Amino acid sequence: MTAAPARPRTAVVLAAGSSQRMCAVTGGGSKLLAQIGGMSLIERSVRGVAREVDRVVVLVGHDPDRVAGRAARAAPGRVQIVRATGWERGNGATLAAAPPALRDEPLLLLVAGDHLFADGTLSALVDAGGPAALVDPTPGRDVLEEATRVVVAGGRAVRFGKEGPSCCTDCGAFVVPPAIFACQRQAAAAGDMTLAGAVSRLAALTPLVAVPVGPSDWWQDVDTPADLHRARERVRRSLGRLSDGPVARLVNRPLSTRLSMLLAPLRLPPDLVSVAVCGLGLLAGAVLATGQPVVGAALAQATSVLDGVDGELARLQARVTPRGAMLDGVLDRCADTAIAAGLGRWALARGRDPASTLVLAVAASAASLLSMATKDRAAALGLPRDRERALSFLLGGRDGRLLLVAVFALLRRPAAGLLAITLTAGIASALRVRLASR
Repeated sequence: MTAAPARPRTAVVLAAGSSQRMCAVTGGGSKLLAQIGGMSLIERSVRGVAREVDRVVVLVGHDPDRVAGRAARAAPGRVQIVRATGWERGNGATLAAAPPALRDEPLLLLVAGDHLFADGTLSALVDAGGPAALVDPTPGRDVLEEATRVVVAGGRAVRFGKEGPSCCTDCGAFVVPPAIFACQRQAAAAGDMTLAGAVSRLAALTPLVAVPVGPSDWWQDVDTPADLHRARERVRRSLGRLSDGPVARLVNRPLSTRLSMLLAPLRLPPDLVSVAVCGLGLLAGAVLATGQPVVGAALAQATSVLDGVDGELARLQARVTPRGAMLDGVLDRCADTAIAAGLGRWALARGRDPASTLVLAVAASAASLLSMATKDRAAALGLPRDRERALSFLLGGRDGRLLLVAVFALLRRPAAGLLAITLTAGIASALRVRLASR
């Protein structure tokens, strides 16, 4: 007898609802077509589940053609569209349309299409090893009023419903066996056409592991215009990276992510943005070379802020590629070298000794290259991220270096700026090497 796989290979996405509470935004169309960071909600939902499974079955009802088109575009060749009849009666009735499209699947990933999840949030659910429900043990008060509550006992989800004393809610994502369809028919025969009714009956027959949402993960049910706003804000905030230095985290990302969300609908190629930002950095170096402190400082800091836009757009549009990452790294180093050269030329114009100025300019460029090289190597080696975050306060990262350039440009001290870059980047690099050797 063949053992059942620990992970589901097929997902079923419920995408048939009429979105009545979103009419002010949708104009009568499906809310699943609402744009979030340049991509529709259904595309984000399908892409999210497609990371975890091989095949995605999308059940459509309201506004079926447009929803089907966007869903199919999200994972070409891996999406099957099924038109659900009777979807108006509830999401349980929508689920009933799935069986003809399914093979002999011992486990299925079942997800509500109007629920958005952070990258990786569904991984813990599909890795649960069997039937499971993703639950939020600490929902906000506004979520608790709207969401389906889950009674959890002994690590199992035992009952689902809108009413009850539980403060735990389901997140609209489950791993279920095919028995869910018999449970749905039983619930429908009793007059309950909801998904919660079907899952509650399943929980009475089959233990459902309650998988809590991780502390760094998030989910968002999009039922109202306010929910849509929160979903967009969550996606924007998710564009930051754990490796961000303090300047990037506190200054650059709040600006760059908002700009990226505005630019995302234009579908600009991220590589084109990388080239444009490099051009801005080269311009900053040229302006600094002519001794213009205010304009040079502004351009240097603008380069720092916009440096994140290409990567943010790539993540928003699911267009992250090794080529793009390599191009971005090379162009960043070109801009950094031009800025260091600009400071050196300015220092010479102020009467600095040519030999010492050349040494400073070369040292600043070399230290910048070493800082990025050691940071990349530390990441490749899997060194603890908390140590990297501590090192970022030395301002040896690119965000810190460009801030130092802007500050010393405003102070009209180009040579001191080169020295500051050399020291901060050099010390950060040396400490990474020290930590790696230990």
